Amino acid sequence: MRIPLSWLREYVDLPATETGRDLQEKLVATGLEVETVEQLGAGLKGPLVVGQVLTIEELEGFKKPIRFCTVDVGQANGTGEPQEIVCGARNFAVGDKVVVVLPGAVLPGDFAIAARKTYGRTSHGMICSGDELGMGDDGSGGIIVLPPEHEVGTDAIELLQLVDEVLDIAVTANRGDCLSLRGVAREAAIAYGLPLRDPALLDVPAPNANGYPVQISEPAGCDRFTARTVTGLNPEARSPIWLQRRLQKAGMRPISLAVDITNYVMLELGQPLHAYDRSLVQGTIGVRRAEQGEKFTTLDGAKRVLDAEDLVITDDRGPIGLAGVMGGANTEIADHGADAGTTDVVIEAAHFDPVSIARTARRHKLSSEASKRFERGVDTEAASAAAQRTVDLLVLLAGGTADPGVTEVIAPSGPHTITLPADHPDKVAGVTYGRETVVRRLQQVGCDVYGQDNLTVTVPSWRPDLREPNDLAEEVIRLEGYENLPSTLPRPPAGRGLTERQRLHRRAGRALAGAGYVEALNYPFISDETLGKLGIEQDDPRRTTVKLVNPLSDEEPALRTTLLPGLLEALRRNDGRGSHDLALFETGLVFRPTGDEPQAVRLPIDRRPTDEEIAGLDAALPRQPRHAAVVLTGAREQAGWWGNGRPAEWADAVEAARTIAREAGVELIVRGDQHAPWHPGRCAALFAVVDGAETLVGHAGELHPRVIKALHLPERSCAMEVDLDRIERAGTGALQAPRISTFPVATQDVALVVDASVPAADVEQALREGAGELLESLRLFDVFTGEQLGEGRKSLAYALRFRAGDRTLTVDEASAARDAAVALAAERTGAVLRGA
Repeated sequence: MRIPLSWLREYVDLPATETGRDLQEKLVATGLEVETVEQLGAGLKGPLVVGQVLTIEELEGFKKPIRFCTVDVGQANGTGEPQEIVCGARNFAVGDKVVVVLPGAVLPGDFAIAARKTYGRTSHGMICSGDELGMGDDGSGGIIVLPPEHEVGTDAIELLQLVDEVLDIAVTANRGDCLSLRGVAREAAIAYGLPLRDPALLDVPAPNANGYPVQISEPAGCDRFTARTVTGLNPEARSPIWLQRRLQKAGMRPISLAVDITNYVMLELGQPLHAYDRSLVQGTIGVRRAEQGEKFTTLDGAKRVLDAEDLVITDDRGPIGLAGVMGGANTEIADHGADAGTTDVVIEAAHFDPVSIARTARRHKLSSEASKRFERGVDTEAASAAAQRTVDLLVLLAGGTADPGVTEVIAPSGPHTITLPADHPDKVAGVTYGRETVVRRLQQVGCDVYGQDNLTVTVPSWRPDLREPNDLAEEVIRLEGYENLPSTLPRPPAGRGLTERQRLHRRAGRALAGAGYVEALNYPFISDETLGKLGIEQDDPRRTTVKLVNPLSDEEPALRTTLLPGLLEALRRNDGRGSHDLALFETGLVFRPTGDEPQAVRLPIDRRPTDEEIAGLDAALPRQPRHAAVVLTGAREQAGWWGNGRPAEWADAVEAARTIAREAGVELIVRGDQHAPWHPGRCAALFAVVDGAETLVGHAGELHPRVIKALHLPERSCAMEVDLDRIERAGTGALQAPRISTFPVATQDVALVVDASVPAADVEQALREGAGELLESLRLFDVFTGEQLGEGRKSLAYALRFRAGDRTLTVDEASAARDAAVALAAERTGAVLRGA
């Protein structure tokens, strides 16, 4: 909302020395966001005067039309002789009054004016357009043509009000009252402690039976409708300069007198109005819901198909206006330049339901000045005053006659009343204001306050946003000054911090970052199409998703059941931008509904929900385990002078899972598997022991070629995903630091021959269990196949390290532990010692 300071001073007697910057500081302190203070006419220097065109000579031989004019500027040039000026504009004629800037003047933008030779003539000054003076578009499309009553030589800077300050206020959605001079003036009056001259305090005649007939069929959408009629308007009357300039400073373009007046009153009082050409309105004016598919042409010339929820203004023919948004072309006020200008008008000032107007404006993608105000809340009592103000201006400026008939259709309603303890603002702010201050501040915003310890507050009609005690507390706090609130840091109780679950999640992230992975945070939304590209079957639990009622994107309407889609999209995007060696990770929630969740109940808004209602809401939520996932592609180790690098492979994805598991003190069991979206021959199932039973915690490996092709990923891309919550349950609590033994290690190597189908992980697991507590570490260092072993056989060579914490092991002890390990491996996997 643009607020000219000169206009604001009509309602509040601000100190003469007070500037726009000073007012900005005051308003910001009360909670209004004043974004900028524009200095109109900054650097402007005269002489800038009214002139009258005496002669016009058309200059020939140039690429564009050029005119050589003589202009009477009176004694402003010091000689009284006509001023010779070259001008290219063509929207004026001999005898017109224009604005002339003389040599020695400076226009906005530091544009100095001097006599100069151009087009073969010497131009002593310039005939000005609105843009050249910083006035904006006045609709003329050329230079300014003034009304004939202005005298030659008059100072145009003062006449056109070129020097002013304009405050640009970003009005929040709850402060619709500040979309008007009246509302901002009230805030300024409170900030300075000055009285307000309320422009809505007018003598309004009582409604009678002689007004224009109005029928409200939808009182829920329109609870107040005022209609006034003005006849005998001069169709040639134009908006005076002061009216045009105020509209321009407020950011609106002058159009015609009747329209300009309705816009002016809207800016002044905040009440949108509409003027209909009475000769084009047929029969009773009505308010109803539109019929589905009903067609209507608005003032902007667009033909619109109406929805059954749209509120429309009608006459006997059908819609003549989209209520609260825009009028119709079939009753448009004719401009003064038309062949048959409008002489009689019907003025509409109504109050419409904010929600209905907001939905209509968005449905038709038609945001107007009227809809912006109605959807934020308009003073329900301002309609009759706004209509009277419009009538007065039409009579004054257009020579019309106010019809004695006054129509007011009002749905019965009472003022909104709120009861609150007098110390409620004190408790909210943590500051002792006292009852006197609370009552005084609430009265300043227009509330009627009664009571002592418990206050009964009647909210003013222009503040529909004040609905509950906390709203009133906010008014007191903001007017007393947010800067006066004490800054108190919260003091957490001693001994509390992150839970073990939270610490594990952070350790997992730090461990992956330390292993060279970069964290990528993705939106938790997916689509069925993406799950299909991952090769996930329809009966897979990951296909059961939670659909959003109002998704950010129609292409991704569901909550994710796996972290991989977001990570793989990040991988594809970065690879497409030239980063080919990538290792990304993410930890976050996935959403796994079972289909048995009950329907969520709607919680009440007039009271705190009960524990049972909150429990019912929690029961309707899907299971939300926290997962961790990684994706890799390109080089895992770079080549250089230190040696050859190597590409990322499935084993790196498995190692990433082990890195996470080690943070919980868990040793993973790795087995081959077939699970989308991994390659069937390069997919590992990851297990951990939870409550004594092996439990699947995730998968890792190389992605399936079909998945890589469908998602446009680099070849041989790898991925891993594990359930962090299951890994936590498999853990033994806080990690214990290992004891470092000072006794020497005993190393025993064994080579076992097994069937090629036996997983190395099974052999390793059997060796660990068989070796017992003396085993410190076990490492597979060789895999061999050949004719010596026979077809379908392989040799696995392991290095076993034994150590005791309290003594040096003997050869017999180390050998016995090795033999026990080999025996258990033979029993479980059929392994035999190579060469035996």
